[in-house]
Order: sequence, then C-alpha cells, then structure tokens
Amino acid sequence: MDVTVEVVGEGTEEYSLAADATYDDLIREAGYHPQEASALVDGSPVPGDRVVDADEVRVLRLIKGGATDGDATDGGA
Repeated sequence: MDVTVEVVGEGTEEYSLAADATYDDLIREAGYHPQEASALVDGSPVPGDRVVDADEVRVLRLIKGGATDGDATDGGA
C-alpha cells in the first residue's frame, strides 16, 4: 500500500507499506518513534496499533517541554 505522509512543518513523502502495517509502523518509516509523534487521519489522531487504512496521513511531532532543574527556580539570575 502506498501512503502519502505529511510530517507537519517538514514536508511530504510517499511510503510503500505492507498490507498489515500499523500507524506505529508508518511513524517509524517516517523516521520517528511512536512515542514522539502521532498519526492523524482527517484531522483526528488514530491508534498506533490500528492497521493503516488511509491514503493520506499527517504525522504530528509531539513536543515535550518544561523547565529543567534550575531553569525556572532561580528567577533567571
């Protein structure tokens, strides 16, 4: 199965996947770990263990943020 994948903010590529490939497999094929990105179909997230059933998928990289020790506790000094 050929799937067009848009990694939000990074571009679009086409991938050929096995018929039983999951969305987690697709995320890995795009170069990301499933814990750092989500697959979206028609604007909605899909479970990673679901078999790919769409011709076009958006991959949204998840951003983890927050202060590390010393960043927010020292008042910027």
